[in-house]
Amino acid sequence: MSDTSKSVARAAALRGYVPILDWGARYDNTALTSDLVAAVIVTIMLIPQSLAYALLAGLPAEMGLYASILPLVAYAIFGTSRALAVGPVAVVSLMTAAAVGNLGLDNPAEYAAAAITLAFLSGLILLVMGVFRLGFLANFLSHPVIAGFITASGLLIATSQLKHILGIEAHGHSLFELLGSLLSHVSQTNLITLAIGAASVAFLFWVRKGLKPLLLSLGIGPRLAEILAKAGPVGAVAVTTLISWGFDLQSKGVAIVGDVPQGLPPLTLPSFDADLWTSLFGSALLISIIGFVESISVAQTLAAKKRQRIVPDQELVGLGASNIAAAMSGGYPVTGGFARSVVNFDAGAETPAAGAFTAIGIAGAALFLTPLLFFLPKATLAATIIVAVLSLVDFHILRATWAYHRADFTAVLATILLTLSFGVEIGVSAGVILSIVLYLYKTSRPHIAEVGLVPGTQHFRNIKRHKVLTHPELVTLRLDENLYFANARFIEDYLLARVAKGGIKHVVLMCSAVNEIDLSALETLEELNRQLGDAGITLSLSEVKGPVMDRLKRIDFLEHLTGCVYLTQFAAMQALGPVNGAVPICAGQDRTEQGDAA
Repeated sequence: MSDTSKSVARAAALRGYVPILDWGARYDNTALTSDLVAAVIVTIMLIPQSLAYALLAGLPAEMGLYASILPLVAYAIFGTSRALAVGPVAVVSLMTAAAVGNLGLDNPAEYAAAAITLAFLSGLILLVMGVFRLGFLANFLSHPVIAGFITASGLLIATSQLKHILGIEAHGHSLFELLGSLLSHVSQTNLITLAIGAASVAFLFWVRKGLKPLLLSLGIGPRLAEILAKAGPVGAVAVTTLISWGFDLQSKGVAIVGDVPQGLPPLTLPSFDADLWTSLFGSALLISIIGFVESISVAQTLAAKKRQRIVPDQELVGLGASNIAAAMSGGYPVTGGFARSVVNFDAGAETPAAGAFTAIGIAGAALFLTPLLFFLPKATLAATIIVAVLSLVDFHILRATWAYHRADFTAVLATILLTLSFGVEIGVSAGVILSIVLYLYKTSRPHIAEVGLVPGTQHFRNIKRHKVLTHPELVTLRLDENLYFANARFIEDYLLARVAKGGIKHVVLMCSAVNEIDLSALETLEELNRQLGDAGITLSLSEVKGPVMDRLKRIDFLEHLTGCVYLTQFAAMQALGPVNGAVPICAGQDRTEQGDAA
């Protein structure tokens, strides 16, 4: 390879790891305009959300702003999605509160340091997964489990914010603990706080669907109407802050945000205490995987609409860099948010630079607007959270899984109930474990169909579903699953029970759906071959796929097979059934052509 070719290859590899070098080289004024407009809209939306989600995580409000600055810049450099907006999200904030809350820290500074460390640890996990291409680990979280977890988390988050709406104290990590605590303190409700919170909730729900049509009917342009509609939470913040200041509601028992430090994020470092890392590792792993699944789902959905490409393993790197950036700038764990990403997309974001421009907007808010937030009622931020997370609650998944697949319904219901009863970490951990257990159970009892020939064709179908031709001395079983240790005994028992009915001379295992045969299953096949041979029954295989055939040829299984290996099931029936003339491909013959064709 010439020096020029090597340089081109190195440049291409570098662009793969640093995507900004790719899209940045083609950046123009059109993309700049689109990104700036999208950044303005997302910034307006993100300011109140960042403050609210930090309080949800049990952290000072400014940490939400800090987590919305450098992480966006880091993702713009290393991420591959053109529309994904990274920052604090409801579910990760709740998981952060649960993870750090379990440490039993009373000192606010130690609590914040633990959250920073959690972000750093999560970032490291995501980076390692990206570098070693371990994104497949997220597949252990099935969509039904994720849907159930997010639904339960939405209910937990909304319930946890009722204390701010009522102006009372309430604590707990489960739904029942929260409800019990709320009921025990409900008599202490501050009516002014309740009025502010309820009005904010009602206003924000109306803004979501009613404000934009109203503005359009008044003759305001679609783009401006969109911006003003997204500014609804900012309007609620501004109005309630003015009311709180003007009527001195703090003296009447209304909880306010208070002093929010003014200025850019400080340079921070995580704790390197080994015990703290050990305590937080499990939570960091769950937050990393949950955040990645949520983020990649949103990114791929939006990319498909513009026929763009998302690189999952590079997304891990981008999210890892974002979390490390959060830890270095006084933030806490972040990921790609659904609502703000959709807003970013709809607002016309063309490149990840929109996120960087949003970061500049948030930095400006941290520099100049934080003094104005002193009198902001916490009830308003709670209303912002409640309205945002209730859109995540979707019980339709229960109805859908009940109708389609009862095992998935079991996983969803268990995830929801366990999350509500014991908290987010136990809920999602149990959902993952249950998904794996249900998968093993389903595949350990695979569907096995006895098949026959459809008249006038060369196709074979289940004898219980179709009118087919069979031969009394031939049994063909179609195995609809890979053969491995968990189902080997089930297949053996099924086959032996079938041939025990008598009159059988030939058994053919139709392997068209078999992509893998592990060593345990192979030993079972060898034992079946021996037992059937002792009973005077031949065992044959048909439609064996090439990779499976390649492995079988490495050992002596085919040499000891009492029957043959057939290219097609039709050829097997011609050889063993009433139709003569087929030339079987038997053990000991050259199977190169058959293996390649399969």
